[in-house]
Amino acid sequence: MLDIYLHETYFVIAHFHLIMGVASIFGIFAATYYWFPKMFGRMMNEPLAKLHFWLTFVGAYAIFMPMHYYGMSAGLRRYSQSTEVAFILRLLPIQRFITIAAFITIASQFIFVINLFWSMFKGAKASDNPWEATTLEWITATPPPHDNFGGRTPVVNNGPYEYSVPGTPRDFVMQTDPEIKPKH
Repeated sequence: MLDIYLHETYFVIAHFHLIMGVASIFGIFAATYYWFPKMFGRMMNEPLAKLHFWLTFVGAYAIFMPMHYYGMSAGLRRYSQSTEVAFILRLLPIQRFITIAAFITIASQFIFVINLFWSMFKGAKASDNPWEATTLEWITATPPPHDNFGGRTPVVNNGPYEYSVPGTPRDFVMQTDPEIKPKH
């Protein structure tokens, strides 16, 4: 029954875009921040990255949460001009808020673009493994040479998620470190 009521409202738009769109976009941003040092040999600017994240995170929710409420209040989609529908007139402040939030969120994406290009040339030099990750790609030089591992095939002795291993000198164990023997 609820599906019938909400079907032609902004609730559907908000739910789909928040769950499918925002989730995938944040994954793309996270991957870019994570792999950038390996690709370009430089780190992205962390304060700009945090500013971009928070503006985008708050902005996305400032767009789509009111849109859910707008839909639950029978705010219809597929109407070119909702000012002609009397019962929707009281929802115009919500639409204005959503529009302003969308403009601010879109504008905050310029922070990401500026950070991306500025960091390519002026970012701090990245170490080979700035995140202290344990997987194979982080044992090669940054940026990687043409053949990735410098002509040698890495030997894998450990799993990819060996963190907080008792008795090891670091908080993590690389896949290529000598094999860890479990103590019983």
